[in-house]
Amino acid sequence: MTTPPRTLPRPSLRALLRDRRGVAMLEFALGLPLLLGVGLYATETANLALTTMRINQIAQNLADNASRVGDMNSDSIKQLREIDINDVLTATRLQGDRFELTTRGRITISSLEQNSDGVQYLHWQRCIGLKSGPDYDSSYDRTHGTMDRDDGIGTGSQNAGVKMPNGMGDQDPKVQSPAGSGVMYIEVNYEYRPVVGTAWLPGGSARIHATAAFVVRDRRNFDQIYNPDPAAPRYYCDAYSAT
Repeated sequence: MTTPPRTLPRPSLRALLRDRRGVAMLEFALGLPLLLGVGLYATETANLALTTMRINQIAQNLADNASRVGDMNSDSIKQLREIDINDVLTATRLQGDRFELTTRGRITISSLEQNSDGVQYLHWQRCIGLKSGPDYDSSYDRTHGTMDRDDGIGTGSQNAGVKMPNGMGDQDPKVQSPAGSGVMYIEVNYEYRPVVGTAWLPGGSARIHATAAFVVRDRRNFDQIYNPDPAAPRYYCDAYSAT
């Protein structure tokens, strides 16, 4: 004689309502997308803020260094040389090497000066970095990077350059050079590399823009950039290099 198979008792509706097994798993499954999204957004925002702070600090250091360098003559007036500019740009490149600053960005040094007529003008520029285009090149270059290539517009003579009647800067009041001196104005534009993706960036922007300015510290000869060593490279702004 065979025994009929046992049938499980059907739970009543009241028993089903009292059953709490799997509730935590269900809540976790429902909340995970929101929790994950908030976590990724917070991570990307924090990394963007940290990178922006580093870019701004690098711009400040470059402006400070560029305002100090030069070769002191016997009359206590400094001559700014190409090798001095090369040194400060190399230091900046090494500072940003960890996040590929000159590969993913563009750095511009501008000398804002006041000519003998009291007019603000951009005397010369030097650049480093592979990135090009309106988002990365200088906002103040009117000559497509050629103002210093012995064309009479840039460093060829004192008071030569591009007029900047209102000075330079992203906001008003703009930076202006004091009489008889100059300002080292720095622009850094960098293509930020997201940790998660551009979709998680605040505003969806992936470019970091930083500026800085320092008044030249010592008495400087503003006639030109001197080049006693012809072998010293010149970082013209129509050339694009990471080193």
